[in-house]
Amino acid sequence: MKKQKFELRDDKIKAAFEKLKKEHPERLKNRLNLSWSNWGFGLESLEDTLARLSKNGVEYIELHGNHYGPNMGYNVKETLALLDKYNMKVSGTCGMFSTENDLSSNKPQKRQAAIDYIKRELVFTKEVGGHYLLVVPGAVGRPNANDSSEFFRSSETLRQLGSEFERQGIKAAIEPIRSAEVSLCHTVKDAKNYIKAVAHPAINHINGDVYHMFTEEDHIGEALLDAGELLTNLHMADSNRCALGDGFMNLDIIIMSLYLIGYNTDGKYVTPEPLGPGGDPYPAMNSIPDQKELDELVEKSITYFRERESALCD
Repeated sequence: MKKQKFELRDDKIKAAFEKLKKEHPERLKNRLNLSWSNWGFGLESLEDTLARLSKNGVEYIELHGNHYGPNMGYNVKETLALLDKYNMKVSGTCGMFSTENDLSSNKPQKRQAAIDYIKRELVFTKEVGGHYLLVVPGAVGRPNANDSSEFFRSSETLRQLGSEFERQGIKAAIEPIRSAEVSLCHTVKDAKNYIKAVAHPAINHINGDVYHMFTEEDHIGEALLDAGELLTNLHMADSNRCALGDGFMNLDIIIMSLYLIGYNTDGKYVTPEPLGPGGDPYPAMNSIPDQKELDELVEKSITYFRERESALCD
């Protein structure tokens, strides 16, 4: 039977991975760094989150960027104490961008709010040992453009913060998001064009998200190869935005692609973020979660990921 087009594209990645495995087995020795994005855990205490992740062998956490004002968000001293208690490290901070702190807004005060927010999160990320801050070029939850100048305003505004990213030693990880949720920057190609427009050496990384890639990319594996060394974090969820292994996503192709770009190294993270099906996961951010469901979500995702990784690399 003649193979489908996506299968032929899969086959190219499989062949390249097998070649890598045969000719350079040493490049498969180090395993991918697993993190977890905790903003979907809502109002759960950070200690409960860290205890769950540590129990499941997760070494890193992507912290909710919850410093929405000078008196809000995680306390540095308390956060460091909890990280030490559970032997955990911070991969980075998940920046949260809405219409209230929109880099692309046609209202200057909203762009100023985005600048102030990013500055707060950069200081926090540096102090807790994180490596990147996720940045979304436009407001999440506003899929319709205000006008034709959004790209220009966003890139110009973020460029002003280049020296701050540089001074703090934090990577700006630009995240493409599906067009149902944002008005600009939907693909890896879009993110690369945006980075080029910002034109600052400190703003030169990408945060991928396979859930958004299902909608926007022609082929997830090829998009990861295209991102290459710019990719610093990859959010993960299965095709139904639930636990890894609960949908029809070809996880093997994703893992192979990551090894092909040398992603199994320091400063590169695979970060599950299974937010559940539906169009709007954001109300959960300010709600009390079901901890039993979260326990199962983490255990299933981490176990399945490591099983597939071992099946490919051993």
